[in-house]
Amino acid sequence: MRQSRQFSRWLGGLAVAAGVLVSGSALAADYKIVAEPIYPPDKAQEVYKTLIAYLNKTTGEKFTLVTPRNYHFYWRDLKQTDGVDFAIDEAHLGDYRIQRYKFQPLVHAAEQTSYTLVTNVDLGSKGIEGLVGKKIVSMPAPSLGYALLLTLYPNPIQQPDIESNASSWRDAVEIVFAGEADAAIIPTWLKDTYPNLTPVKTSKGFPGTLVSANPAVPEAIRQKVKDAFLKLNADADTQPLLFELGVTKFVEASAADYAGSELVLKDFYGYQ
Repeated sequence: MRQSRQFSRWLGGLAVAAGVLVSGSALAADYKIVAEPIYPPDKAQEVYKTLIAYLNKTTGEKFTLVTPRNYHFYWRDLKQTDGVDFAIDEAHLGDYRIQRYKFQPLVHAAEQTSYTLVTNVDLGSKGIEGLVGKKIVSMPAPSLGYALLLTLYPNPIQQPDIESNASSWRDAVEIVFAGEADAAIIPTWLKDTYPNLTPVKTSKGFPGTLVSANPAVPEAIRQKVKDAFLKLNADADTQPLLFELGVTKFVEASAADYAGSELVLKDFYGYQ
């Protein structure tokens, strides 16, 4: 009888322990990070895998990268914030998240962002007018490069032929080199790595790429992520990532840094 009671208590303890394990597993959060689609999904997974590993190691939490198919889906899904805990955006989309959905700015790239219209065509002294009627390649709307390209050609009867079919900004350069376009709009830091391209016009500067957090994410987790990004440049494994993104380090961000950046979106469908 005593053995029977002891066996029952052992089974009960085992059940409690199993319940704790199941409960702990169910409660373990999987934080999702979405990155602006400046790469195709498979390339994005490759580029950001060191970041995900670094965050997992540094914070002790679990992170998963969300890779939107393209800018069309990204712009549509940006308004559905439930499935996103952290976002990596350029200034205009980062500000849009802050203003519309109260995302909390954590850190941003130390370098300002600007875009440069480049070509390998001899324009002489014609400047941007020399590309009217020519083919210019860009990533799709509402990428910052595409938005800034539109501001260069406000006259509806003096327009270039804009091809928004680049799968990445590096791909835009390759399209020009292949002779499939006369010019491209690309990040200025990337332009500086191609000395054989001729810069035509550089946009104004914007604050660097922003990392922001859904306000529903606990403050302690937001702080962990912020601290991890501030030390990102000190981790040897993440140096290729920073080089690929044209970033030296991340610094603290505030909403004031980005105020007004979202206005470049005002002429895009879906802006409200």
